[in-house]
Amino acid sequence: MTEGKQPSRASITRRLITALTGTVVVFWLIAVGIGVYVVNKELSETFDGALQETAERLLPLVLDDLANRDHSGDPQSLEELNRGLNREYLTYQVLDANGKVILHSHDAPATAYDVPLKIGFHNTPRYRIYTESSADGTIFLHVADAFKNRREASRESGVALLWPLLALIPASIIAIGIIVGRSLRPIDRLRSEIATKDGGNMAPLVSETLPLELQPIARSVNLLLERLRLALEAEREFTANSAHELRTPIAGALAQTQRLIAELPQGQLTERAGRIETSLSNLGRLAEKLLQLSRAQAGIGTGDKPTDLVTIIETVIGDYDRDTGTAGRVFLENETAEKLIRNVDIDAFAIVMRNLIENALIHGPTDDEVTVSVDDRTVRVINGGAVLSANELAGLKKRFWRGKTKAAGSGLGLSIVERIVGQIGGHLDLLSPATGRTDGFEARITLPSA
Repeated sequence: MTEGKQPSRASITRRLITALTGTVVVFWLIAVGIGVYVVNKELSETFDGALQETAERLLPLVLDDLANRDHSGDPQSLEELNRGLNREYLTYQVLDANGKVILHSHDAPATAYDVPLKIGFHNTPRYRIYTESSADGTIFLHVADAFKNRREASRESGVALLWPLLALIPASIIAIGIIVGRSLRPIDRLRSEIATKDGGNMAPLVSETLPLELQPIARSVNLLLERLRLALEAEREFTANSAHELRTPIAGALAQTQRLIAELPQGQLTERAGRIETSLSNLGRLAEKLLQLSRAQAGIGTGDKPTDLVTIIETVIGDYDRDTGTAGRVFLENETAEKLIRNVDIDAFAIVMRNLIENALIHGPTDDEVTVSVDDRTVRVINGGAVLSANELAGLKKRFWRGKTKAAGSGLGLSIVERIVGQIGGHLDLLSPATGRTDGFEARITLPSA
């Protein structure tokens, strides 16, 4: 087996179909064997009864025929009127008290069968023989039945019982497959419900409608979900509280630092105070991102009513236009026929657009534009810059991953965007170079159907 490859494992359905079909076939063969044995025994009794009855009925006819025949020394054979047309299943010999054959059927040998002259059943290697005698014991009648006739009847009955097996095997596979498939549907439903559980969906599984065998699994999963929910809520609460509590002292310290910079004369102290201001600004942005991350983990993506996403995008771009540092750098290209309506939470989608536009402004060239392109299915945020490698693109969605850049940032923005976009049923793709360009970066949101 090749190293690193996992051995293939048959599905439960295939195992059950194979096992149950094999079991049915084995039991059918056992039943056929028992049936052949019983049929063979019953056929033997029937043949013996017919053999004895034939001898008892034939003996008076033979005695009457002998009284009218020529008593020569040679054994006489019956006229072969139908010879070659019908096979003689029963043959007979008429013998005198000395064992000499005086009359025989045309298929019977001219020499006596090697059995004693006694009333009853006797066997030779080829025949089952019943012997009957006249009242005075001077005439004996051997009626013989060939064993091959009995074996042929037994074989034909066995074949007749085996023929249905050819139809039984495929029919069993189909029937067992259908039954097993229906029986395993609750497992598929349970698996599908478990697959929907994530940090934004910790609702317990409904176990009352499941079969008894699956209810313990559902209860165990519900206990695990409850423990995970409590742990995640504790983590989110700690993150949100910490970030919220830090905002006020950070804002106060930043204001004091800015005032100190304004009052200090130019020199080393001003430079140090400037570095403190930068660190406090970064810390404030990190606290804001942590608050957004906490909200994203709480599952705020899906809204209760339809919302026009273009309106939200225009509002966010308007905020950047009012900022003197970013005014005129963000442009909207609206290619939608009408409004872009989706069931999305307004605040959640605003967080998505702010993070994407902020990421484009920070990491793109300072003198370059940021384009927000909107159509009926996608929202794209495009900025200039050097082309990123596939490894760099793959790592950008990870938390606190900032890539090879000296620009300010927390490394949480794209992680927050992917989390919220996933909650609304969309998908985030990162492309470099941007579509239709030889450089730049593109963040593309594929929206769910309306």
